[in-house]
Amino acid sequence: MESIENPATPTFAELGLAAPILATVEAAGYDTPTPIQAQAIPLVLKGRDVMGLAQTGTGKTAAFALPILHRLLDGPRRTRVLVLTPTRELCMQVEENFRRYAAVAGLDVVAVFGGVPYEPQEAALRAGVDVVVATPGRLLDHLEKGNADVELLEALVLDEADRMLDMGFAPQINRIVEQICTYRQTLLFSATMPPEVEALARKYLRRPVVVQVGRRNENTSTVTHAVYPVPRDRKSSLLAELLRKPEMDTVLVFTRTKPGADRVVRHLEREGITAVAMHGDKTQAQRMDALEQFRSGAVRVLVATDIAQRGLDISGITHVINYDVPEQAEDYVHRIGRTGRAAATGDAYTFMAPDEIAMVRLIERVTGQEIPRISVPGYDFGTLAAD
Repeated sequence: MESIENPATPTFAELGLAAPILATVEAAGYDTPTPIQAQAIPLVLKGRDVMGLAQTGTGKTAAFALPILHRLLDGPRRTRVLVLTPTRELCMQVEENFRRYAAVAGLDVVAVFGGVPYEPQEAALRAGVDVVVATPGRLLDHLEKGNADVELLEALVLDEADRMLDMGFAPQINRIVEQICTYRQTLLFSATMPPEVEALARKYLRRPVVVQVGRRNENTSTVTHAVYPVPRDRKSSLLAELLRKPEMDTVLVFTRTKPGADRVVRHLEREGITAVAMHGDKTQAQRMDALEQFRSGAVRVLVATDIAQRGLDISGITHVINYDVPEQAEDYVHRIGRTGRAAATGDAYTFMAPDEIAMVRLIERVTGQEIPRISVPGYDFGTLAAD
């Protein structure tokens, strides 16, 4: 594999995109591409297979969407591109990005995922679309029923590949890719590079160029980290107190369990703080509604389980709060990656109960940084014990 890492950044106008695509980008107010876009777009335009290593929030969707749409401007009208994503939320976001940039070219895009009615997806696929963005399970269902044909795909994108493998989608991915022509362009994007992802890349990519932004487990320098020592039964009260500060504008709170998320929301509502929960027990419609309320500012606090740690592209999150310490260091990295995105600044706070001290220390060892402790009078269990 060839490797490219952090070269000088050109402007979008210098990347070689077709005028209609470039006009769409400029109309959106973008002039300078992010590092992953600057590296990947010229390679994709050349037809190379690319393996992109970058955290969510670095602009990787546009890194493959823009050059793919450039290549679709000429050619037959049929399903030519497939993007596989691990979650419904990411599927919708990628489809939204493609649709925004594809409008100028008159190209059709459809999102295919579970938890919503089947028939509209079937009708769209049978009518013919240029780009399909899908989760593996629902797409495989459509393929087995003959609703879609991917044999003549020109480009396959495996987005958030590490997350798809973590969620056990390897068998579905293999069954889907077996139906696609081998003479295609394949792009793989991943936040991390475990052996499973490398094996997947070697299996499906041909002489890929590796483009990399940052390092595995590297926390963005735009995020300020802090740990708040607090007894478990005082976490809700501390959370409400912090949320009353004026700078706590758009806050994503992570809990370990689904009932825990609901309890936190109920407590905040009793305190007069608008909040909504998102987790696996919610229907797809409820999850979409929660996201829309959070994005629109109707509520300023979204309380979620780790279903939201990857794949959510919500701009302007000022704070991420780990109400419960994540059990895995990589989960910490993914959680705090929801803030401090696109060169903005953000804060990542972690509430640490006495029985979570070891987990915090493990996170510090894995990430290679010591996280400052902040003692709040009346909440720090060390101070309370002394009293």
